[in-house]
Amino acid sequence: QVQLVESGGGLVQAGGSLRLSCAASGRSFGSYAMAWFRQAPGKERDFVAAINWSGANTYYADSVKGRFTISRDNAKNTLYLQMDSLKPEDTAVYYCAATYSSTWDVAHMVYWGKGTLVTVSS
Repeated sequence: QVQLVESGGGLVQAGGSLRLSCAASGRSFGSYAMAWFRQAPGKERDFVAAINWSGANTYYADSVKGRFTISRDNAKNTLYLQMDSLKPEDTAVYYCAATYSSTWDVAHMVYWGKGTLVTVSS
């Protein structure tokens, strides 16, 4: 069992930066691949970025490639998402998720956090 709690969301102007964190409880954080998803109002939950258990491999949606960076600190049981050059279309609730899979979609995630809201003003 893993509990995930996101933090770091807020209001930022276009072009700005935010760093999201996802704190995980439990001893097995290092055995999971982790991912970030986001859900804008009235839209489906979409994949943003993922990282394997060791942090050696990362994956990004085309819409955020080159602007967002996913990382993890297994000693601190924490996942991060550094978001730079933010755009209004990045506005969404951001969720972290844990999985044993390497398929980055909603159906393959095992544990979810409750999300943190990111609002990017133009």
